[in-house]
Amino acid sequence: RGAAGRGRLGAMGNGHCGRTFGLRRNTRDVFSKPYRKKGFVNLSTYLKNYKIGDYVDIKVNSTIHKGMPYRFYHGKTGVVWNVTKRAVGVEVNKVHRNKVLKKRIHVRIEHVQPSRCREGFLKRRAENDQKMRESKEKGLGLTTASLKRKPVAPREAVMLTNVEPVTITPVPYDIEKVVAKREG
Repeated sequence: RGAAGRGRLGAMGNGHCGRTFGLRRNTRDVFSKPYRKKGFVNLSTYLKNYKIGDYVDIKVNSTIHKGMPYRFYHGKTGVVWNVTKRAVGVEVNKVHRNKVLKKRIHVRIEHVQPSRCREGFLKRRAENDQKMRESKEKGLGLTTASLKRKPVAPREAVMLTNVEPVTITPVPYDIEKVVAKREG
């Protein structure tokens, strides 16, 4: 801990009242609620149903101190692996050095909201299924490989015809002409 842990006075704010090591350190802005969003929790947060396998975003609600996750998990997306009476168990990936650790934490439902991370995928899957159904009805022979997203290709080449090169040379600057023009 250095000088702060031993209570010694040190330079540049590392002394008696310097660096803190609490669980909620450096959360002044992270856990602060936006303008006109302070106060009681909406009842809709308690009425949401979470099932095992759902994707959820951990968003700390600083008005509820119980079941609050550590600040690292704020803003992270995870998968529900357990549902209890007032909380959900969330499995979150945490990168530590060169490994990805699966962390399992329990968080009260006030600090969790359903994630929208799969919306685009589910919409695209429904569209592809619809296209496959239509192609089977019409007999087009569409395959799943043709429905896959493809990267944007570079632009096509353009050939210019009947174009002659024009040589552009700078006009020499003649100060005598400029002075004569101003005077005349």
